Amino acid sequence: MTSIFFNSPLDDEKRRNLLYSGDIFVYSTIPVAQAFVEFAREMIEAAFAPLDPQVAQHELPVEEFAAILAKLKPAFIHHPKSKAFVGQMLTELGCDPTKTYFDVPRMRTSTSHSYLTSGISYAFHPHRDTWYSAAPCQLNWWFPIYDVEPDNVMAFHPHYWSQGVKNSSSCYNYYQWNATSRQTAAQHVKQDTRVQPKPQEEMELDPQIRIVSKPGDVMVFSAAQMHSTVQNTSGKTRFSIDFRTVHYEDVVAKRGALNVDSECTGTALRDFLRITDLERIPEQAASLYDIETLSEGLLIYEPSTVVSAG
Repeated sequence: MTSIFFNSPLDDEKRRNLLYSGDIFVYSTIPVAQAFVEFAREMIEAAFAPLDPQVAQHELPVEEFAAILAKLKPAFIHHPKSKAFVGQMLTELGCDPTKTYFDVPRMRTSTSHSYLTSGISYAFHPHRDTWYSAAPCQLNWWFPIYDVEPDNVMAFHPHYWSQGVKNSSSCYNYYQWNATSRQTAAQHVKQDTRVQPKPQEEMELDPQIRIVSKPGDVMVFSAAQMHSTVQNTSGKTRFSIDFRTVHYEDVVAKRGALNVDSECTGTALRDFLRITDLERIPEQAASLYDIETLSEGLLIYEPSTVVSAG
């Protein structure tokens, strides 16, 4: 059974244990998250001016809309304030800043009525992040930037927490993805042809859980949770922020959620930065998750600097 904890006073270790067991946490009225939302809104509204970003899709050709996102999203990701907000938020919510590592925050969009569902605004099919080379101890943090409703959030499918699904994750290698697919997202406007892990059997998506929260209300869940992008029929584009964390001791001890069906290779751990000094997670910890000889590709994807594998 999946339980949802609202504004729980539990410490980080107890919270992590429950998240690894399939529970979900939600925190409201977090001042740093509210400030992060305001910062994101300023960037979004400047990029779409003079249009209202939530309904701009009704005024713009899809190619122009995608071109705006192609500039906006990297600017948000790499802005130094974005990393600072994440570190402050995690510390405020009880994470140990000397042992908690995070990846850069991303701005996500979900457009209405299938206006743009590929590439830079990908509408995710049911999946676990562990199919995409996430460590079992990875936790996902998500919150909306504007008001959301049941028709434009994400859905969790708790039936599959402990039940495996036939899927194509064996085709996914994180280092190959870095080398060949990550930088081309903005090019996929009409159709996304990149190879991604997907279910290979019919799934029972009900019952499902949809959490409709306020802007800046922070939701935390395991990377092993089965979840999907709800088909947006709200008439508005949903804007949200998400990032991921791992706790160093859990990484080294290989603690986390059970792996019921993931067969991908490579690991995203080298993307993670320590809160205190933004140093990358030590190589000896990340390499614990390389279960085979490194294939050709990039261990770390960065627009200007890359570290090669092979």
